[in-house]
Amino acid sequence: MEKKRVDKHNYYLDIAETVIERGTCIRRNFGAIIVKNDEIVSTGYTGAPRGRENCCTTGVCIREKLAIPRGERYELCRSVHAEANCIISAARRDMIDATLYLVGKDYNTGELVENTSSCSMCKRLIINAGIKRVIIRNTPTEYTIVNVEKEWVENDESLEGILGY
Repeated sequence: MEKKRVDKHNYYLDIAETVIERGTCIRRNFGAIIVKNDEIVSTGYTGAPRGRENCCTTGVCIREKLAIPRGERYELCRSVHAEANCIISAARRDMIDATLYLVGKDYNTGELVENTSSCSMCKRLIINAGIKRVIIRNTPTEYTIVNVEKEWVENDESLEGILGY
């Protein structure tokens, strides 16, 4: 009898979920990995820029302090998003036609972030990196597959003012 194996998407999402453990945000942490031809190209997590103090060290989240709703005013956030950290750690040639896997967890509850998507800035980075699809974890076994060309390029949410995360 053949052993039941986890499907590839959940395998990579599990790895992205482990990457979250390095996150330093005290609101929501995300883990991202870029995979091409079944090889991990890069990983990234939510955290302050290199050399700056992390929110988990200072204990302060300015967006939380100002009660800014999810999906708004990211310019006030100290953190670099997981997708951005993942992209800046990879060569573009390794990202063209690749897949980015994304998982988010609430800092306080440890629960998966429901109905999540990349923010508008990260979407632009993903598009310009040449990443073909983004797979986002919804539950421990369910996920959404985003076709970047069809859903983020052809359907330009920035024209509608739709936000992410």
